[in-house]
Amino acid sequence: MGNIINLVSYLIFLLLLGYYFITTAQWYSYKLNRVIFHHTKAWWNIAYFLVPFAAYEALNFAHLNKFQPLIVVIYAIALFLWYRVLDKPLVWTGRVKRFFIALFILALVTFFATKSTLLFLPLITAWLASIAIEKLLFMGYKNKAQEKLESRDDLVVVGVTASYGKTSMKNFIAHILSKKYSVYATPRSVNTLAGIVKDINVDLPDDAQVYVVEMGAREVGDIYDITSLVNPHYAVVGTIGPAHIEYFRTLERIRNTKMEIIKSKRLKRAWVHISANVKSTNPNIELFGHDIKDIKSSLDGICFSLEDDYYCANILGDFNAVNLVAAIKVAKELGVDNELIKEALKELQPVEHRLQKIEAGGKIIIDDSFNGNIDGMMSAFDLAATHSGRKVVITPGLVEVDDALNIKVAKRANEVFDLVVVTGELNYEIFKEYVDASKLMHLKDKSNFESFLAENTRAGDLILFANDAPSFI
Repeated sequence: MGNIINLVSYLIFLLLLGYYFITTAQWYSYKLNRVIFHHTKAWWNIAYFLVPFAAYEALNFAHLNKFQPLIVVIYAIALFLWYRVLDKPLVWTGRVKRFFIALFILALVTFFATKSTLLFLPLITAWLASIAIEKLLFMGYKNKAQEKLESRDDLVVVGVTASYGKTSMKNFIAHILSKKYSVYATPRSVNTLAGIVKDINVDLPDDAQVYVVEMGAREVGDIYDITSLVNPHYAVVGTIGPAHIEYFRTLERIRNTKMEIIKSKRLKRAWVHISANVKSTNPNIELFGHDIKDIKSSLDGICFSLEDDYYCANILGDFNAVNLVAAIKVAKELGVDNELIKEALKELQPVEHRLQKIEAGGKIIIDDSFNGNIDGMMSAFDLAATHSGRKVVITPGLVEVDDALNIKVAKRANEVFDLVVVTGELNYEIFKEYVDASKLMHLKDKSNFESFLAENTRAGDLILFANDAPSFI
């Protein structure tokens, strides 16, 4: 009977540890170094993994296994309370299911082979087995995607990358080109090699004439890997800035990584924003950004001059002029008539959660929750400043940047807004130092978000959601 209790409690405990481990791994794209060294709530790793792990193993070595079920109960309760506050719980993908199957089998093998309830061996073996299986599967998926692209000689590929504005540029390009072509673009914010491989295999239509691919990066070589797969005919490098500087360390590494896109074997033309600070004698690489003039941005939209012509769109934020110009240049290169371009700009809808204007209950809501860069946030603050009524900002600040940028955000927020609501813990102390106490509020978690808004905002307010971050940030 004792062995059965030990086995059951051991399996439950190991699966609970595995649940925490694989959840955090999924948040950080299954990169273990990021889980260990870049987790913004590192104390979670201590409280929900290291401490229970150590307590359970200590009972093993002290031969006090009869107390292990108590550890399991305490840990299960703690993990349940942790799970309740998550706004980004585990997604049960095939990879996750395979990890748990491997962990369960290895736990049984460990228990019966060693007559012990050791934790490390099955955990690390399941993780390594998971990595090996995923690499084998991915190689097959990638080869299949490459074969599909190579069979489509008629398909024009447009690659888009930048530190920020990638998704907006991609959507703007796809929208304008759709006036002349059958266009398909990578959905939502899909921009990793694995996501693009899946997109090609599963969703890329056979009748698409143009495929617009968003390319993201967290490490040197990420853009090159995607470029080597899709080999775009046309490439856009948008605004370069300190997004993900925590991983790249320097702006030069960021720029060099983004410029990997021009290594495409099929490249016909590329447009590179002046923020990249590159000099090129290649006639097929055009620098842009200096040619944008007379930008006028308000809560009604944006207008600007380009090459002695005037363009307007129902898109908010002066920084979007760069993204719109990139789309215009690609469209012109692919033969879209200028009048069709202007018509498409008038019909253009804002990208969801990126300076998306919503009017409800007499309030103006600007949803910029997917915009997490300094330039975009400053532009959103400037836009909010044009509102004559009361102004409210709800933000966690910036993520994966140094404190200096968040100090800049906090100071500007204090100047513009009547109420500054900081979500989460990450940057609250910075805002507390630089924002007047009379206008600062702290929302530790978003479980009562709707009631909070109802109590603290009123008709006539402009409410800006500036960036968002899941609870693990």
